[in-house]
This record gives sequence, structure tokens and C-alpha cells, in this order.
Amino acid sequence: MHFLDLLSIALLLVLPAASQFTDPLAHLPYGDFQGKYDKTYNISYFRKIPFAAPPVGENRFRGPQPVVGVFNGTYDSNVAYDMCPQRTVNGSEDCLYLTLYSRPWREGMEEKRPVMVFFYGGGFIQGAAGMGLPPSTYPVMNMSVVNDYIAVYPNYRTNAFGFLPGRRIKESQTSDLNTGLLDQQAALKWVNENIQAFGGDPSNVTIWGQSAGGGSVVAQVLANRGATRPKLFQKAIASSPFWPRNYKYDDPEAEEIYDTLVRLTGCGDARDSLRCLKEVDVQRIRGASQVINAMHTYNTSSYTWAPVVDGEFLVEGLSSATAAGRVNSEVVMGVYNRFEGSTFVSSALNSTTSSGSSGTGAFNSTDERFRYWLKGFLPRLSERELAGVERMYPKAVGNGGLLYTTQQDRAGYIYRDLILACPAYWIAAGSKNGYIGEYTISPAKHASDVGYWNTVNSLQTTQPTQYHGFAGSFGNMIMSGNPNGYSTWPDVKSGEQWIMSISGFSTGGLDELTARCKFWRGIGGSVPV
Repeated sequence: MHFLDLLSIALLLVLPAASQFTDPLAHLPYGDFQGKYDKTYNISYFRKIPFAAPPVGENRFRGPQPVVGVFNGTYDSNVAYDMCPQRTVNGSEDCLYLTLYSRPWREGMEEKRPVMVFFYGGGFIQGAAGMGLPPSTYPVMNMSVVNDYIAVYPNYRTNAFGFLPGRRIKESQTSDLNTGLLDQQAALKWVNENIQAFGGDPSNVTIWGQSAGGGSVVAQVLANRGATRPKLFQKAIASSPFWPRNYKYDDPEAEEIYDTLVRLTGCGDARDSLRCLKEVDVQRIRGASQVINAMHTYNTSSYTWAPVVDGEFLVEGLSSATAAGRVNSEVVMGVYNRFEGSTFVSSALNSTTSSGSSGTGAFNSTDERFRYWLKGFLPRLSERELAGVERMYPKAVGNGGLLYTTQQDRAGYIYRDLILACPAYWIAAGSKNGYIGEYTISPAKHASDVGYWNTVNSLQTTQPTQYHGFAGSFGNMIMSGNPNGYSTWPDVKSGEQWIMSISGFSTGGLDELTARCKFWRGIGGSVPV
């Protein structure tokens, strides 16, 4: 039996009985917050806590502002809160709340626990925190009683509300670029200032996210030239981090987004377009944002809305910042899925006849149409650079570790490396201690891995080896800053990576991924990334 399993059993023998736990009460500078204890899952939780003022009116498109006033009496946190505006009718601008949960907690507990802050995915166009029972990532905490930490889930603004770029935003005194990222940082500052009231240790914080949540981790790792003060986290986990093209706030691609939103919301004739955008009904922005979401599905920016280089929060691109080691996290763990890039590439690239595709026109499996996709995906690349991409990702089957047979899979590898795998690798390699892992269980598409760690389901019982090894790695990282224990994770500087397969866990060489990421870094300014 594994040492950590023996320790878990020992801890179970000394833990208080569930009947001893009552609903917790936390005292913050701006109010007293009543939580709940759930005996079914044996956790204490606070479902709704405000961490910033509602970003409405003049504060639309503005970074988060402090919570207004002090709450009188006790604030009942056991209520749901809405997602931020998205899709066509969902969400409310009054959305800057967070949820937290932990193993049973009692006021006056002396030992401070590690903290994990999780950012949700959704392509920077949608997503929500909130809480159900059992909560998200509960399988990681529940895997072993050694995993004794506080999990925090903040909302953050997405789409037009969270990522509206453009010169007009930069010049406004009451607007900010990358407000969704600023929401996340405000939640981290809240943790730094308040988590001790919940038994948490503000000097032992891990940030984690998947997809655009992983991209959010990348952004926080890069924030403020890697010198965010006060230090808001020490460890970072990036699961399939979605990091689309990272344009400058006033690049033509960014200005197009601003101008399109102005036009679609009816603000084109306004004397002050930004003032009009702040006053227009929220539904008009929702609808316009949906249209903009789909503008570049298969070309320059996937879902259009994304972080931009703003000169303050994000000062430089990912490839150059990580090459110089300008990162906030001391330890980084990155995970990518073998075939996840094909999720974002048109299946028409497999067709023998031309098929229409959003954002670019017609695709098929010919070399000509593959080059057409490539030039649409990376329009800033020169002919020499495009030819270099085609050599790096040749058409032939079985080129080293590139296991593809179709043009869609070929394009998928390009997408995977540039947008998902290399961002994970770069932040891991740029940190003091870094680990990188590849998930290969079929179909190994985007989000194929989340079932092992995010929700309670049959995988935890039908595939216990994979569950314990995978969830155990996340738990160990959160608790100690080292994923090793249930499986072996070599340091990225060794040239090795962790590999998860249906038969278990192994290690393998990083030479091929390193070479491809080096190639992308070499042309990073043209991508841009």
C-alpha cells in the first residue's frame, strides 16, 4: 500500500466525527458571512461572497471596484449567484462573487490550510463559477484526506464585458483593458487579504484552470512582467491552457472588434461611442457579442474575444516573457491532450469536396486548401515562415511523434502546439520548477481528461489507477508544490514529461515538443504569441 494511502487511513482515525461540525461563520472587514456544512460530502462551504462592486453603469468595461459599504447583520452566503452576461439571455452584470469550500472548518482552527483558486474555461466567451453539490474538482479533494485545502471559485467577466479591446478603452479614465483578467486578480487579492478568516494560508496559494481557465492561469503568471506585488500565488496548474493570438490592444485586429461592437449595438452614429456602449441595454451587447464570437472561428483568433497586450497588466507576449523567465509562479504544472487541437479545426479539411466554414470560406483535403486554412489561421506569417510551418508539420504519416493521417489532424497538431501545448510548456519551463504532462487516453480531445478530476462520476471507480494517479498529482501539487507521489513527474528541465495512458503512467522524451515550441517562439512576433 502507498505511503500516502496509509497516511490517509491514519488521519481518518483521528478526524472528528461529522456530527461535530456545524455551519461555519466567517468574520470579514465588510461583514459576517454565514456558511453551511454538508454531511453528505463532509465539506464546509460559502456559496456566495462578493469580492467587488457590481460593474454596472460607468463601471461597465472598467476594472473591478471595491465592495461598497459594510453589510449589516449576518450575510447568508448559501444562495446562488448569476453568471456574468453571455450567450443571448444568460447572466447579469452584478456577477462579481466567489464560492469557496473545504473540508470541515471550525472558527478558531489554528493550522492554516493551502488554498486553490480555480478559473473556469469557456473560450473567454462564456463560463461561470457558482456551486452545486458535490462541487467542481471535488474528486481531487476527496481522493485522499491528505488533500486538505480551501477551494475558491470566482466569477470573471467574459466576451465583450471582459475583453473589449481598442484605443478608446485605453484612453478612457473609467475603462480598462482585460477586465476579465483584472476580475481574477481582484479575487486573488481578496484571497490574500481575507482567506485567513476561513482558515486559509495566503502564502500558500495555487491557481488552476482548464482551457480558457488555463489561459487565465497563463495570464496571471505573466501579469505585471512576472512581478505582481503583493505576491498573490506561489503555484500554478494549467490544464490545456487556451492562449489564442495575443494582439496588442490597438492592433488592427483589436480595433476591428471594437468597431464591430459599436456598429452592432447601434452606437455607430453616437458622438461618444464608448459612452453609448456603457449606456446601451445589456441585451444589445449580449447579442452583438454572440455575432463577434463567431467572426473568426477557424482563422485569426478562434472565438475572437481574448486577452490583449495592454502595456500594464500584460506588457509583452507569452513567448518572449517566458524565454526571459518573467513569470509570477515559483512552480508550474502544465497538462495538454494529444489530439485536442483537432477540436478547433474544421472537419471539412478531411473532405474531398469543398465545404463552407465559418470565418474563412471553403476547405477540403487538398494541399491548396490546407495552405488556405494555414494562411487564414496565421495571416501575419511571411511565405518563408509559412513554408517553415509546413516543413515542421509535414503531410506524410508517422513523422516522429506526429501521429496523423488527415489534413484536419495535421492542422490540429499545429493548433494544439501553438495555442495549447506550447503555452503549458513555456510557463513550466520558464518557472523555477516546472512539470509538463501529456494525456493520451482515446480520444484525447480537448477536455477529455476532466472527467477524472472535475466531477463525481464512474471513472473514479472503473479506472481507479488513472483516477488516483491523475487526481493525486493535482492534490499533491496544491498541497506541497510537487505533483509526485502517486505517479512520477520529471522536472521539465530534465527533458522528460509525464504521460498518462489507459495502461497507467510513464515518462517520455520532450525533444519533439521542445523543437516545435522553439520553432513557434522563433516566429512568435509574427503570430503573435
